[in-house]
This record gives sequence, C-alpha cells and structure tokens, in this order.
Amino acid sequence: MQLSATPYEERLTAPRSWWLVSFLVGLSLALILLPFGTLPMLVGLAGGTAAAAVVASSYGSVRIRVVGDALIAGDARIPVRALGEAQILDREEARAWRTYKADTRAFLLLRAYIPTALRVEVTDPEDPTPYLYLSTREPERLADAIRTARAAA
Repeated sequence: MQLSATPYEERLTAPRSWWLVSFLVGLSLALILLPFGTLPMLVGLAGGTAAAAVVASSYGSVRIRVVGDALIAGDARIPVRALGEAQILDREEARAWRTYKADTRAFLLLRAYIPTALRVEVTDPEDPTPYLYLSTREPERLADAIRTARAAA
C-alpha cells in the first residue's frame, strides 16, 4: 500500500472541560457516599472520576486518517476512489447538515464539540450512503488529503 502525498491523521479528542466534568462526577459520587464513611467516600471519588474519565477518553479516541488509497473514519474504511467532492462546512453549515439537511442514510462521524466538518459525497453506485459527514478541526487539510489520495489512486 502506497502512502498518499498528503498524509492526514486527526484524533477527535474530547475538550478539556470534559475532564473537569469527570472530576465533578467523582466528587458528586463521593458526596453521595459521604454518609457511609470516609473509605466509601474516597472509593466513590476515585471510582466515579475514573469511570467518567474512561467514558470521556473513549468518546474522544476516534480518529480520521487518510492512508494510502483509503479514508479511515472511526471504524469505517472507505476507498478514496468511491468518494466524490468534499465540501468544507463552517459552523452554521455544519449545524445545518447535522440537523434539518441530514439524510438518514448518511455516514456521520459526529462530535458536537467540534464546530466544523467536511461533507464528502459517496460516488459508488452500489453504496446506499449518499455522503460522509466528518467532524474535523481541520476540514481544509482533510479535503486536500482526500483529493491528493484520489488523484494518486
């Protein structure tokens, strides 16, 4: 497999505020367990914080990559030859495609904490998916990487 001329990789990490929320979840659990004693309170603080941090980490661990002749978005692997034009979506347009413009058949890799996105048409006639909606912090770079990989394929 040949690597594309413009490699791209992005991890859609959760925002820093989610880590504070993870601690607050642990603190809440500690306060709930406070009447049962110090040890249950400490276990609640550690366990609640850890559980919430695992959830935040796993939700923010998804990656988007352009590798060789494929776009890998989360668990999906799509050959770039099956992709059409990429449309860069600013904050307002991304919101529109997440809500009233959305097609239920579309592949959505959606992270609400990322305001920008890329909409990529699927041109494979055998694929019922009309487009991919990919939340990304760098839609221009992702679009360039897809174009470059498609030209090289």
